[in-house]
Amino acid sequence: MPSAAERTRTLVQSTCSAVLIVPGLVGSASARPERLSDLLAPLARSVGPDGEVFLVYPADSPAVRAATHAQDDELAAVLELTDVAPVSVPHRIRGRAWLSGWVTLVPGVAEPGRMMLRLEVGDGSVDDLWGAESVEPEDFARAQPDPLVEHEAELLQHLHSAHGEQVRTLSSLLGGHRRPRCAHDRAVPVALDRFGLRVRFTAAHGDGAAAERSFDARFEFPEPVRDIVGLRRAMHTLFEAAEG
Repeated sequence: MPSAAERTRTLVQSTCSAVLIVPGLVGSASARPERLSDLLAPLARSVGPDGEVFLVYPADSPAVRAATHAQDDELAAVLELTDVAPVSVPHRIRGRAWLSGWVTLVPGVAEPGRMMLRLEVGDGSVDDLWGAESVEPEDFARAQPDPLVEHEAELLQHLHSAHGEQVRTLSSLLGGHRRPRCAHDRAVPVALDRFGLRVRFTAAHGDGAAAERSFDARFEFPEPVRDIVGLRRAMHTLFEAAEG
């Protein structure tokens, strides 16, 4: 199981949405409230060697202006990340993570028309498909993102579109009390990491969306995978077990 720090680091270095929550900017005259979250979403983000998070913004962003005029050159802020499944399923939000700390302006220009902010992490937490946990800054700095993070969305979409029936056969690996038995069952891959695959099974019982029952099942790989080649072998082993 990935640690809370690894899951948070993975979200930061993924393509999931992010917004920098800066006290005092909500409802400010510099931006309409409905647009503020878009203006506070970084154009790019990365993690430095000491666990600091670097955020790139347009030079005229409210976040850049706030950091420029902050007292003592530090601005308290929270980076909120929202992870949405790349495939269509009920309850599509897979998790959220928060990194709170202090923002400072990095001297120089990131590139024409853009500036970089540095978030020194003081506290963190994650609430996702694994559960809710706190994250220590030292653990976040030492953690590594999941090796599949750059390809996860594409891999899940491919599994769903090209191997949907094989994914559905994974239900044969479940205990009988959880195995869907309806002809209209759906099986959608919702999360993938180096340790395994998570599938959301939906069984229709009667008419209407309210009659649908969904649950997630986790299918662990024989050993953690390091790359796409290892993933192919692990998935082949899973499908063979399901068909056997």
